[in-house]
Amino acid sequence: MSRRLRRSSTSPSRPGRPRAVRRRLWAPLSLRSVAGQVFWLQVAVVLLLVVAAAVALVVQARRDSASDARHRSMAVAASFAQGPGVAEALEGPDPTGALQSRIVAARDQSGVAFIVVVDNAGVRVAHTDPTRIGVAVEGPNLLEQLGGVPGTDTAQTSAGRSVVSAAPVLSADGRAVGFVAAGITTGKVGDGVDRQMPVVLGGAAAALLLTSIGTALVSRRLQRQTHGLGPGEMTRMYEHHDAVLHAVREGVLIVGTDGRLVLANDEARRLLDLPADAGGRLVADLGLDAGLVDLLTSERDATDEVHLTGHRLLAVNKRPTAPHGGPPGSVATLRDTTELRSLAGRAEVARERLDLLYDAGVRIGTTLDVTRTAEELAEAAVPRFADFATVELLEPVLRGEEPGGNRMSRAAVRGVRTDQPLYPVGAVITAGPDAPVAAAVAGGRAVLHTDLTNSRNWALDPERGQDILDYGIHSLVTVPLRARGIVLGMANFWRRDTPEPFDEEDRTFAEELAARAALSIDNARRYTREHTLSVTLQRSLLPRALPEQNALDVAYRYLPAQAGVGGDWFDVIPLSGVRVALVVGDVVGHGLHAAATMGRLRTAAHNFSALDLPPDELLGRLDELVTRIDQEQSDGDASQITGATCLYAVYDPVAGSVTLARAGHPGPAVVSPDGRVDFPEVPVSPPLGLAGSLPFETAELQLPEGSRLVLFTDGLVEQRGRDLDDGLRRLADALAAGGGGAGPEETCAAVLDELLSERQSDDIALLVARTRLLAPDHVAAWDVRPHPEAVAPLRAACARQLAVWGLDDYAYPTELILSELATNAIRYGSQPIRVRLLHDRSLTCEVSDGSSTSPHLRRAATTDEGGRGLFLVAQFAERWGTRYTSRGKVIWAEQPLHGRAEGPMGGSAADEAQLAEAILDQWDDAV
Repeated sequence: MSRRLRRSSTSPSRPGRPRAVRRRLWAPLSLRSVAGQVFWLQVAVVLLLVVAAAVALVVQARRDSASDARHRSMAVAASFAQGPGVAEALEGPDPTGALQSRIVAARDQSGVAFIVVVDNAGVRVAHTDPTRIGVAVEGPNLLEQLGGVPGTDTAQTSAGRSVVSAAPVLSADGRAVGFVAAGITTGKVGDGVDRQMPVVLGGAAAALLLTSIGTALVSRRLQRQTHGLGPGEMTRMYEHHDAVLHAVREGVLIVGTDGRLVLANDEARRLLDLPADAGGRLVADLGLDAGLVDLLTSERDATDEVHLTGHRLLAVNKRPTAPHGGPPGSVATLRDTTELRSLAGRAEVARERLDLLYDAGVRIGTTLDVTRTAEELAEAAVPRFADFATVELLEPVLRGEEPGGNRMSRAAVRGVRTDQPLYPVGAVITAGPDAPVAAAVAGGRAVLHTDLTNSRNWALDPERGQDILDYGIHSLVTVPLRARGIVLGMANFWRRDTPEPFDEEDRTFAEELAARAALSIDNARRYTREHTLSVTLQRSLLPRALPEQNALDVAYRYLPAQAGVGGDWFDVIPLSGVRVALVVGDVVGHGLHAAATMGRLRTAAHNFSALDLPPDELLGRLDELVTRIDQEQSDGDASQITGATCLYAVYDPVAGSVTLARAGHPGPAVVSPDGRVDFPEVPVSPPLGLAGSLPFETAELQLPEGSRLVLFTDGLVEQRGRDLDDGLRRLADALAAGGGGAGPEETCAAVLDELLSERQSDDIALLVARTRLLAPDHVAAWDVRPHPEAVAPLRAACARQLAVWGLDDYAYPTELILSELATNAIRYGSQPIRVRLLHDRSLTCEVSDGSSTSPHLRRAATTDEGGRGLFLVAQFAERWGTRYTSRGKVIWAEQPLHGRAEGPMGGSAADEAQLAEAILDQWDDAV
């Protein structure tokens, strides 16, 4: 009984367990589930791919077998046709007997279906099928078709459809005497493919099986992930999504194409205060903001577009629903950004302030001009920070001096309007102890006036203060401009059109802005001071006025660089013999060092010119000086090397010639009297300080009277963005424009008008000299015989010449000077001896001889018979000296012509004669 009960209790469960297992196994394959649908779709796709792959493999196998058949048949035909004795057998009396056994052996060894040998007549002379021997080949002559080249084709043969390859048989002399054909039946080709079919089909079945298993595993996993949901289950899932939609903290609206509200979740109803029956109604009838209604009913998209609805700021995003599979219409999301907007506003203000500080740092201090820097501060503040901005600087600051006192000058005014009642630029402002300026300076911080109407101590002038209030200005921040612990001035920021007054954050920002500007202003002040000192030093070292002389009509221009004083210089130096030296030079660099070096070079050039050195020797002395300066200042630092260029020219109005030498300097320009402009070739030597032991070379030019000699520094013709050739071309055009009749002043003006740039980056020195000739009747010369008795006739001739010139009062001292110099030349010099008198602004006596010995003054003893004559010459002449030439030396003495009836020393001729006798009692000359 118990056994029956156990059997009856377990028997129902046994058939149920396999069914449950089968249901679990087949559940992923059911078409009712998403997983089943995916499984059968993938199986179908894989099956199609497997079938396609199998077909492709079969086709490829057949193609490969056919290709192999062609290659094999061709190899057999070609090798047999080229075999030894084949051509001779075809031409022999019994080709069949010679070749039949050979083709049978070749067929058996190669595995082809047949081999045929055909002669020139197209008759089969050998065939693996003996019944075909002697039978002619049907169709056209195959030898002519082959053309001596093997070929392959598929044809119907006695063995069936075959792949046939034919190769010509060539004799020793290259003639085709027949051909050999070998063939493989297509049935034999297909046998290879048939043998591969089981492998192909087995592989395809294995691939299908493996893919099905993999797809089943994927479907089972998908079944677990979707929980086997069917259509009903999916409906419930969307219902859950709808519940979630109404629970989110972001409003969602769906509007149809007809402008009616399709869906609004709970958050959207709360944010927009929608009525309960809003669904299905027109959006325009829901009492929403007009801008929001326009957005919801339009077709345009929106991203974080802010709309004011009631007391809320809503960020709205809107997109169409049609592209995403939904019905026509649009969906919009709403997000409350009221508090976020407030925080974002403050962040935006902070960002704008940072941008303004950055822009101010870039814009303020672009130049080293104090006034311009103050203007840049005002321009940076208006209108982004203030409606009006004014800057006052202490008067010493404007001059580049140390700050001091309480008198300030308004340096900059900037505003959104120009009719403001504020003090204009240039107005002097004196701050009293109660002024906001004094309070700001004393506290070291900005003074904030939120409402100007509640306080009047901000106004320096009550009447003007009332005008400011009447104009509408309502708020003010006064900030001291302090740099390196020194107050330089004040900056005032005013608001009129901006309704918000300045606050504490604005005051802090104003202090930061003023601090940055104050540093730039102080830098500009320091630069102004150094620049002023450099300019003052340079001006003091340059000629204050040109010396008086008649050889040249000279005009000049000197323009210091705007960026800093350089070392350009020029000079006009009168020399002996009515000659004039013109000098133009340029010291490398800018600043006090360049100006000081320029002064040393100019002084040295003056001193060397007093020695009557020729141009090449003078440049050699200057080169030695620059080298010593470098050695004193560089201390082994190559960056401190001075370096300088120079052009030195000596003009002789008697000969009408000019001798030039240059050291690294641009050559001169010459304008002839007819207006033609030339740049003569002058040998160029290295710059001063770099020549070493190299000698300097000179050039001599003959200049007609009225020619203009133009000397200049490189700053005139070389500029940033303009090369030297272009500068010289423009210089030539400017010189030629004035023609030959333009004077030096007009020439200087024309050249600068053409070549001067708006911002000069280098100094410019320009020297224009128009030549004159000393009239021939103002020159007298005599050759002197080397005998003492020749002095008396020389004195007589000198007296007669002075009488012709109307200089009788100068006869005695001139005869005395001339006799002493001539006697010295006769006694101590060598031939040729020559005397010359030059009548110009002074009376010049020159005695030249062929020796290079030079006399010098000394005190003569009481018992000496000689040694006093040269001292007498020095007393009667204003200047005297020795000039060396290539043929010897020239001793010269100049007497000023006062234009009065008196002696050259200011007294009467008789008094001066007595003075001469007294001097001769004590002094004489010696060599």
